[in-house]
Amino acid sequence: MTPETIQNEAYINPKRFSVRDSIRYVFREQRMLFLLIGITIAALVSNVVVFPSTSPVKSESIAGTFHITELTSVPRRIAYELHSGHVNTAGKIPLGLKSRSLSVLVTGGSGFVGSHLVDRLMARGDSVIVVDNFFTGRKDNILHHLRNPRFELIRHDVVEPILLEVDQIYHLACPASPVHYKYNPTNVVGTLNMLGLAKRINARFLLTSTSEVYGDPLVHPQPETYWGNVNPIGVRSCYDEGKRVAETLTMDYHRGLNTQVRIARIFNTYGPRMCLDDGRVVSNFVAQALRKEPMTVYGDGKQTRSFQYVSDLVEGLMRLMEGEHVGPFNLGNAIEFTMLQLAKVVQDTIDPNAKIEFRPNTEDDPHKRKPDISRAKELLGWQPVVPLQEGLPMMISDFRQRIFSDQKEGGSGSTSSTNTFSLEVGVDQRVTPPPPLHCRRSTSSVRSGSESISLVHKSQLPNGGSRGCGGGYRDEAVEAMAAVEERWKQQWRPGLRSTPFD
Repeated sequence: MTPETIQNEAYINPKRFSVRDSIRYVFREQRMLFLLIGITIAALVSNVVVFPSTSPVKSESIAGTFHITELTSVPRRIAYELHSGHVNTAGKIPLGLKSRSLSVLVTGGSGFVGSHLVDRLMARGDSVIVVDNFFTGRKDNILHHLRNPRFELIRHDVVEPILLEVDQIYHLACPASPVHYKYNPTNVVGTLNMLGLAKRINARFLLTSTSEVYGDPLVHPQPETYWGNVNPIGVRSCYDEGKRVAETLTMDYHRGLNTQVRIARIFNTYGPRMCLDDGRVVSNFVAQALRKEPMTVYGDGKQTRSFQYVSDLVEGLMRLMEGEHVGPFNLGNAIEFTMLQLAKVVQDTIDPNAKIEFRPNTEDDPHKRKPDISRAKELLGWQPVVPLQEGLPMMISDFRQRIFSDQKEGGSGSTSSTNTFSLEVGVDQRVTPPPPLHCRRSTSSVRSGSESISLVHKSQLPNGGSRGCGGGYRDEAVEAMAAVEERWKQQWRPGLRSTPFD
């Protein structure tokens, strides 16, 4: 054999393949250089594709909105999507799979609790769609997100179906205070529509139920296994029974249709952005004390409630959504106060000279209410951390700013800071009623096909339609309302059940 033949055989015959020949092969013709370049490129691609930056886009913060905690303490449930459409939710990140942020729908997202939840979701880096009819919500609560490309606002009433593509649905759309649900009784249609949406798009659905499902409880504190003591025909029953039915529907969708659901039973919550005059005890006491009015205590003041700060509730809702347990879970503060004790705390915080006035007790008012949160502690790792003495001043600061700004505007002859818009009755046609009809509508990403109008006469509302709660209040002349009703009936799409006025 010639030397050339022997050398060529060394590359072909593995028996004659030596380490020295391997090294010589690698360094010949700049193969090592190309190998290093390939490794470098692979490392760069791996960093870009597999480990993308998850730092959230900064949004404007609202002073006093949250207790000073880590905004992103709840980890986002990252889904890694293959080209075939399969999803892997395991902790280990497979090579070559790309992460995506979640798209979240929040019904009632411009309201008190909903707007705080939206703040947390936006701070975490999610894309958020808010659906609200502004019956009790306020556009001011979410105004700071309108320019964010990850935020969308749709003015829509959830009693009408809507189709969106999202990963999670937080269903908060329901008036939660006695003043509001007496004039707009709770129904289950909105919950049914959102459950149907979750089923169609395979989204996870969270129902915000209430401690009112326990009624006037005979068990104290109330665990989730307690079925309640509810008066089905009382003045509060429209809310109590509506939420009980909503829980039943939610569990039926879970058992029968395998829909991913979560149920939270929310106890008394307070904080910034509460409606000023919504009939809830904390907001009533704070607003009355700031206005130098007597704080109204009904009965002997020995009724008990537990009060949690809104940031604690939002933390619990997010932990429940991201967890693996259906619920229901009690979300509330286990520290109990009598109404008289609460009045004295507000008195000491705002004005030691504030007066307390006793009045006859209201009908169907529960005597005791305190959550058993041991299940939430064990399975969600959640418990409230903000005491009343720390959260109340932040709420008072927000109320003081809103109350005195309203008084200042009223003294200068300004009617309202709410803009007056023409009412959309169709995609291209409008009816512009004469003053003083005020209609609040979004200026960002509002889908005209989902526009809905809820006209409530001023005489039907507490305090003559106060600005304390947001854009759902309509202060209009009878003639203007009749004109809008007539145009709605003329333009209403055929095939629907009824017009908004039927």
